[in-house]
Amino acid sequence: MRPDAWVKSLPVLLACAAVTACATPRYATEKRPTAVAAKPGARVPATMRPYQIKGVWYTPRHDPDYDEKGVASWYGEQFHNRNTANGEVFDMDLITAAHKTLPLPSIVEVTDLDTGKKLKVRVNDRGPFVAGRIIDLSKGAAKKLGIYQRGVARVRVRYIGPG
Repeated sequence: MRPDAWVKSLPVLLACAAVTACATPRYATEKRPTAVAAKPGARVPATMRPYQIKGVWYTPRHDPDYDEKGVASWYGEQFHNRNTANGEVFDMDLITAAHKTLPLPSIVEVTDLDTGKKLKVRVNDRGPFVAGRIIDLSKGAAKKLGIYQRGVARVRVRYIGPG
């Protein structure tokens, strides 16, 4: 090939590169979140690794200042006696909950914003994966807090510490 021949083929090469870039799947260029170990080389527990539900990535983390207001719901029969995210067997009558990102297990204080009633709950599962909801209480926790009949409630969730 002559030294100036590459100059003539440059537009063709650029066009090929552009077409190839357009054909690259979007997911191939998206970065998956990574869990950061507390110490370099330390192993990250499975319950603290990023995970994906319905195309959304969640990154669990220790957040001692966690204090959020939002909507709580409850879950029960359909998950009773099945494993939770941290491997425990779910008992719908115990005072437990599911949260998307807090460490498992954790203790949180849930306050019903309409009644002022408070309850300390052990978080041992992941969820809820419904828009606008910040915590899923077990049936037992929902009854104890007084939101069982309503199904959902406006709540404040405050992190207390490890469970």
